[in-house]
Amino acid sequence: MPDRSFLSWPFFEERHRIFAGALTVWARENVPQLIDHHDVDGSCRRLVAALGEGGWLEAAVPGSDGEEARHDVRTLCIAREILAYESGLADFAFAMQGLGTGPIVLFGSPELKQRYLPPVGEGTRIAAFALSEPEAGSDVAAMATTGTPDGNTHVRLVGVKTWISNGGIADQYVVFARTGEAPGARGLSAFVVDADTPGLTIEERIEVVAPHPLATLRFENCRVPVERRVGAPGEGFKIAMATLDVFRSTVGAAALGLARRALDEGLRHASTRKLFGAPLGDLQLTQAGLADMATGVDTSALLIYRAAWTKDAGAARVTREAAMAKMHATESAQAVIDRAVQIFGGLGVTKGVKVEELYREIRALRIYEGATEVQKVVIARDLLKAASAQAAA
Repeated sequence: MPDRSFLSWPFFEERHRIFAGALTVWARENVPQLIDHHDVDGSCRRLVAALGEGGWLEAAVPGSDGEEARHDVRTLCIAREILAYESGLADFAFAMQGLGTGPIVLFGSPELKQRYLPPVGEGTRIAAFALSEPEAGSDVAAMATTGTPDGNTHVRLVGVKTWISNGGIADQYVVFARTGEAPGARGLSAFVVDADTPGLTIEERIEVVAPHPLATLRFENCRVPVERRVGAPGEGFKIAMATLDVFRSTVGAAALGLARRALDEGLRHASTRKLFGAPLGDLQLTQAGLADMATGVDTSALLIYRAAWTKDAGAARVTREAAMAKMHATESAQAVIDRAVQIFGGLGVTKGVKVEELYREIRALRIYEGATEVQKVVIARDLLKAASAQAAA
């Protein structure tokens, strides 16, 4: 059983401990049998359906039962950590249902919420978040996809989106496009686009080191009703940033789950592998590595759950806290997993061994939803802004 003693920290309430205990048991008993690494699309569909049937997607898609709700970021982080500990693909299936509906939860009209949230929360539809473009990844203001009026009732989307998670298997996409209300980031809007809308095609499926559904989408005069717009015209950048503000710290939580699994695998191997007639764990260098791994896990957890608690406590934004959590947790997890591979020796780079899988899973987390270098810029700018305000006071 993974160590869950951190749930005694003051960040959490009893409901979080109950949730964590139940999901840990469910994930251990159900996730392995749902995954076929030779059928990633099918695995994701099965995982989403099972997560929905089990009621776990309610944490990712609040309000899907028709009641007014908001994200509990601590619950999101706990869920991602537990699912990632069991399987990176299980975490992916859960998280993308949340990210793909986040704009609707936060800014959608009652009609959009009623139409799109329940089936995603039930696991009968798959959602996706389409923001990145070939020339506009970290620089959202450089977005080239356009949404132009087509009469009074529709807009036409033209452009390309890439690196879209769930691309190719999603039933609906929240698509961001330049609608021209103002220059730069202030002239973007968001729309919900059904996957079967004429003009939307899957141009390319993208293969990565840790396989999951990923694609490039093309929009060629894709006609979308105006009532599918999320929020007001020109609010697209605000909607995207507010959504990422909720989910960025949860990326750190996924990395934490992978790191915690690597630590447990390393401890198990160091305790049972004999070297020079004694357990590998008796060697001081092995002990030093395990100590560094455990410290990295705990410091990441503290940053992640501080950011999550701060958001849940009512902070309008947690830009700096979430960026710190995401940056440190993903970088630390890379180091923890690398150390676990080293402890396993040649076995650690053998296909089918868990630490080899973790080594592939962690790499992308240091890039998506804002690469480490971007997080450093975000943190520094927020610090400088606060220092300037303090000096002016």
